[in-house]
Amino acid sequence: MGNSAPKVATRTRPRAMIPDQFSCFEELTQALRDAGVEKTQLVVGVDFTQSNLKTGQRSFNGKCLHDVSDPSCPNPYMQALSIIAKALWDFDDDHLIPVYGFGDFTTRGESVFSFADNDRPCKGLVQCEQRYKDIARTVKLYGPTSFAPVIRQAINLVRETQEYHILLIVADGQVSKAMMPATVKAIVEASSYAMSIVMVGVGDGPWGVMEQFDDDLPQRVFDNFQFVDFNTVFNRYPKERREAAFATHALMELPEQYNAVKALQLLDSDRKMPSFVPPNPPLNPP
Repeated sequence: MGNSAPKVATRTRPRAMIPDQFSCFEELTQALRDAGVEKTQLVVGVDFTQSNLKTGQRSFNGKCLHDVSDPSCPNPYMQALSIIAKALWDFDDDHLIPVYGFGDFTTRGESVFSFADNDRPCKGLVQCEQRYKDIARTVKLYGPTSFAPVIRQAINLVRETQEYHILLIVADGQVSKAMMPATVKAIVEASSYAMSIVMVGVGDGPWGVMEQFDDDLPQRVFDNFQFVDFNTVFNRYPKERREAAFATHALMELPEQYNAVKALQLLDSDRKMPSFVPPNPPLNPP
């Protein structure tokens, strides 16, 4: 990847991030600070492929995972986005969140669309949620499923800002076979940048491919991908503790990843950037 820095192993999880220890976001926030995480920028990718119509059979009462018809029952996409955004709130100084959709009829596995016109970021969690609901009501689910466009869009943001980013991908995990090489290549490419990828799997699974991305890509500069199964983790804990526990499962590798980024000097302003072909500009919302 044009980066000669030594690889940094990041598999040992710190004791301070054991999910059972936390009952609120404040405790999780302090644990992240104690582990060395100082500042992050959040960017979000949301999967709008057709498989979402079927992968809620067991976990979402047979409904499409993007169903927003019942305000009293937020779908798993809304829950995951809300929990992670709240957990990282204190680390994001401007609270501007770039949010992108992929896999719909307009992007077709080749690009992403922004949740707001002209690639504007959403202003905080409230606008993220409102724009998501507006889009979910009208978007045409399609395919194929590839994480490459949203990962490469996030890389572009890191290159422009020279700040540490967390890319949250919320998806049902069904990466199309033909899109696997491009997705793997993008994950590996992202490991040369100050960026962590947190993939939250919603719906019924299966999750074998996501676990492979988490554990079995030795060509990465550092271990930059964390997968968490939303439904399994969420249902493991009592209601009053499940949000903090889920956030901890999703973010538990951030301290080590952040330390790897610093050790590899990926935030140094004078470092030589790897070669990079910019992605297609994000489309406007469908």
